[in-house]
Amino acid sequence: MKQTESAIDFHHRLVQDNSEPGQFTIYRTEDRRGATSLPHTRRDFYKISLVTRAEGILSYADKSFHIRDNVIAFFNPMIPYAWEPISQDDSGYSCLFTEDFIGNHLRSDSLVKSPLFKVSGNHVLVLEQKSILFLRGIFEQMIAEMQSTYTHKYDLLRSYVQIILHEALKLEPLEKEQQPGSSSARISALFLDLLERQFPITSPQHTIRLKNANEFASQLPVHTNHLNRALKETTGKTTTEHISARILKEAKALLLHSNWDIAEIGYCLGFEHASNFNIFFKKQTGQTPNHFRKEVVSIS
Repeated sequence: MKQTESAIDFHHRLVQDNSEPGQFTIYRTEDRRGATSLPHTRRDFYKISLVTRAEGILSYADKSFHIRDNVIAFFNPMIPYAWEPISQDDSGYSCLFTEDFIGNHLRSDSLVKSPLFKVSGNHVLVLEQKSILFLRGIFEQMIAEMQSTYTHKYDLLRSYVQIILHEALKLEPLEKEQQPGSSSARISALFLDLLERQFPITSPQHTIRLKNANEFASQLPVHTNHLNRALKETTGKTTTEHISARILKEAKALLLHSNWDIAEIGYCLGFEHASNFNIFFKKQTGQTPNHFRKEVVSIS
């Protein structure tokens, strides 16, 4: 898997001081080092960029956009991206924030459908002048709030981000310039990338978020049957087969290399009851998780 750039490294790429970004940071483009190229990689944070003046090529995993002013773009840790500036006279804003900042409020039923949380879909949206003026005001309010001593300023900042996401849900997407390759290959690559992003499991409190074909298809977003056809065409396996194989691989690793109990491992992998995990594991391997763990221990 490609290396992920941290929020701290990204922050230091843009500014010259020794400050650290924290759970939420906001920049005016004019206050940064200038037009900076960004390599094609994932970042471990979320970002929203309001571009009022700039020209460059923004590339995602499976598409690219020629940016020319007046757009808003959304980025999340599941999508690698790159930026290659063409102009040097840029203006706008960017805010970046961590998983801790998001909380449950920003993952409400409506906002989870916004460009911020999608793996595929419309991440770059064209803005009319009315929207530009409105969103500039929101970003300026966030800058002012970051400089305040208000005790609950992060709650207020989350409210401002909510407003931006609701505004984005009303906007039309910028037409994308598809990269070479078949539609099935692109969908398969995005699915496999999304699947792998859920692993490894690092603690008993870490649970996988996407557990079945319908949930993956919704995130991409394509119909479940379309996703299955694409994977069968490019890999020879169904969505469920890929998911089961990766969950089994992680289950074996946790059984061998952790001291978590069977129920904890099963829960992390999406099984609410240990019995369901036992049934799955035995169907895949011919033995129960407990027998597998004991057998390996006895051999070693």
